[in-house]
Amino acid sequence: MRMRPDDKQSTPRGRRPQRTERTFFSAIPADSASAAPPAAIVVTPKFPRGFYARPTLDVARELLGKVLVHDRRGVRTSGAIVEVEAYIGEADPACHAAPGPTRRNEPLYGVPGHAYVYLNYGIHCLVNVVTEPPGSPAAVLIRALAPIDGIDVMRRRRARAMKGRRAAQNGNAIPEHDLCRGPGNLTMAMGITLAENRADLTGDRLFIEDRRITVDSLASGTRIGIRVGTDRPWRFWAAGHPAVSGR
Repeated sequence: MRMRPDDKQSTPRGRRPQRTERTFFSAIPADSASAAPPAAIVVTPKFPRGFYARPTLDVARELLGKVLVHDRRGVRTSGAIVEVEAYIGEADPACHAAPGPTRRNEPLYGVPGHAYVYLNYGIHCLVNVVTEPPGSPAAVLIRALAPIDGIDVMRRRRARAMKGRRAAQNGNAIPEHDLCRGPGNLTMAMGITLAENRADLTGDRLFIEDRRITVDSLASGTRIGIRVGTDRPWRFWAAGHPAVSGR
């Protein structure tokens, strides 16, 4: 069944959503992760602050199919979001807000619609979208993208040697759907670093926009890559898409 925007309901903070797969508008082509929208498509403005100042689970679901764009020194890369995870509040042991306010997690308590970028295990930068009103620490981790713009640039960036990672012998050998598959690969391909921490997502450097790319089947399940809070089914992805990092 085709969902309308007004059919979506928020999930109460205390209730755990069930693992589901459901029809969610129209498809992202699973066999061509880098396919760009048709030339005649109308691109709507980037999302306003109010889009992010809502319950985190609602924002997480609705980010699927939206396009993350990064302009770095005049070079643009972008990709359709195909996998996300939600982290909500001090009661969530996997959320960086679990220990309470700190200098590091300060963006989580701030104005929604900003980026929260941190270094994971001292190696990979991970990019999150801050959600909910100020004072309610929460964010959505962007785990995977289907590349759209700047694919050649992504290949060059992924081929470079970095801390904890050797240089690839042939960046062109990396399949397109693997370029932004996983949160660390994503930031490397997109050129997102700690310099983007606290970036305003309503600005012109790092932002999310709607190109009318949508997902046929939305799947949900438990979060991955963490040791605590593994019971919460707050990971959402485009079912069957090859760029998704976890199955």
